[in-house]
Amino acid sequence: MNRRAPVMLLSVLLALGFLVVVDPIPQPLAYHAFADTRRLLGIDHGWNVLSNLGFLVVGIWGLVADWRGRLVHDAVPGFPQWRLFFAGVALTGLGSAWYHLDPSNATLLWDRLPMAVAFMALTTALLSELWGRELQRRLLYPLLLAGIGSVLYWHFTESEGAGDLRPYLLVQFLPMLIIPLAVFTGRPRYTRAGDLGWVFGGYGLAKVLEMLDGPIQAALGVVSGHSLKHLVAALAAGAVLAMLHRRRPLG
Repeated sequence: MNRRAPVMLLSVLLALGFLVVVDPIPQPLAYHAFADTRRLLGIDHGWNVLSNLGFLVVGIWGLVADWRGRLVHDAVPGFPQWRLFFAGVALTGLGSAWYHLDPSNATLLWDRLPMAVAFMALTTALLSELWGRELQRRLLYPLLLAGIGSVLYWHFTESEGAGDLRPYLLVQFLPMLIIPLAVFTGRPRYTRAGDLGWVFGGYGLAKVLEMLDGPIQAALGVVSGHSLKHLVAALAAGAVLAMLHRRRPLG
């Protein structure tokens, strides 16, 4: 408890500070204007739609592997954070594909809901492995409610003409700070903790590719930054799956 208390306090202070200091952030409509709008195999925005297949493959693979007992973890019965993570990844593939068929705030809801589930399930799983197995019971369902609630809050405020992305941004980015700090303050119970570097590196690269959507499309001509973002993010989820396959308990 002593090791994790400063990290949790810092996280709470950062979240409260962000909500107090930063004004509500509406969804920019320009977000839906992707660089690559070409049809592929008769599908509008084809590359942005089909590049989501990677999420579906990794998510289903992870669910099947866990059902067969091939993933190394100690999930408490009734708290299946790893299965929820892979289910969220698979549903992100479907939700993101649906969104890219007709990009709008309405369809973006179905992209963000499963992503929030995946983020919160992964956060619970990693924190409980670094700081204590009992955290599974304390964190999983509250964090899932927080993640889903942040997306629904954004959707409701957007429909009321006063969109506010702040809670969703906290759900997406605050774990990226908490988990690395937990790695340094906690005690891993499994080997291959270093594989998380590939996970976070892939996530960071995916965000860069997303920001460079147009320039990459202009430079390569064949594929846009956003399509590459999907592929790299799916590889990051695949790195989680590979870690769970290969690791072994410590001690």
